[in-house]
Amino acid sequence: MGKGAAAERFFSDKETFHDIAQVASEFPEAQHYVGGNAALIGQKFAANADLKVLLCGPVGPKLHELLDDNVFVPPESLQEVDEFHLILEYQAGEEWGQLKAPHANRFIFSHDLSNGAMNMLEVFVSSLEEFQPDLVVLSGLHMMEGQSKELQRKRLLEVVTAISDIPTGIPVHLELASMTNRELMSSIVHQVFPAVTSLGLNEQELLFLTQSASGPHSSVSSWNGVPDVGMVSDILFWILKEHGRSKGRASDLTRIHFHTLVYHILATVDGYWANQLAAVAAGARVAGTQACATETIDASRVSLRAPQMFMTSYSEAGSRIVLNPNEPVVEWHREGISFHFTPVLVCKDPIRTVGLGDAISAEGLFYSEVHPHY
Repeated sequence: MGKGAAAERFFSDKETFHDIAQVASEFPEAQHYVGGNAALIGQKFAANADLKVLLCGPVGPKLHELLDDNVFVPPESLQEVDEFHLILEYQAGEEWGQLKAPHANRFIFSHDLSNGAMNMLEVFVSSLEEFQPDLVVLSGLHMMEGQSKELQRKRLLEVVTAISDIPTGIPVHLELASMTNRELMSSIVHQVFPAVTSLGLNEQELLFLTQSASGPHSSVSSWNGVPDVGMVSDILFWILKEHGRSKGRASDLTRIHFHTLVYHILATVDGYWANQLAAVAAGARVAGTQACATETIDASRVSLRAPQMFMTSYSEAGSRIVLNPNEPVVEWHREGISFHFTPVLVCKDPIRTVGLGDAISAEGLFYSEVHPHY
């Protein structure tokens, strides 16, 4: 909260968690929303009337009732009780003890065992044959932090096996989330990244990822204010160069959609994706409308806080860019990888920050054109 950084943690004490959840849930002003990254991404897709969504995950009665009619849940995914995630939202300038939040954000905690064990993964893969998707989105790997090391290791291998059972040619997007376990993060990088096509993450996850897998700028302990564009793009470049698709490596990873409060970057390996400009702009647009809960961007309620000038890299490949308001999406290239940068019109007094990353990723995927030579 002191840094205004988004975070999520596993709450290990079951009884205490359920007491808190019950009190919170029965509170007269309690608000129940669709939760879980996959469900939120599914909801965003389902808002398009011509899209059908298959959602596999532990779905209780309340969640089922909140889901869009275009979201189908296989019977095996239904359970008798809902899992709750508790969201603590705060506005910019709010104080708690000695701390004062520099900007609005949220802290999430849960005691969610079924998602943590990735219980529904096999049900999901077995449902795909009948559903015949054009895109698969996975999330929840961060929930495994509540599991024992042995179970994490075993389950991660099963996750990779399950992903490899998804028919060839269907792009697979993995949405990352807040983590603290470096070993688990490193295993995800080395085992899961090569099996997926696309990644979605924010600045906390990106920095933790490079620290866990000894990537560039891994000595940076935390971002100081707005994450430096050159540093971010160096890390994105490294992920795609070291763990992405190339002639000598069996990896499917060709796309990363990075989002932070004031700007987004879409990095893609050349030859696999198109329409990146529209995709990254759509993600920025939804960030401004959803946080303010408006249909379109309301200029009086948003502010432009992106850097007006930045370096694209700290290696010899770097160049200096000055933002042009008439063409706000900036494109640059580095060794067969394209970068599309967009500023974000940031909502000044957000109604809700939770699920923003999911909406950004969903919107970016919706506008992304995948080339069919997978």
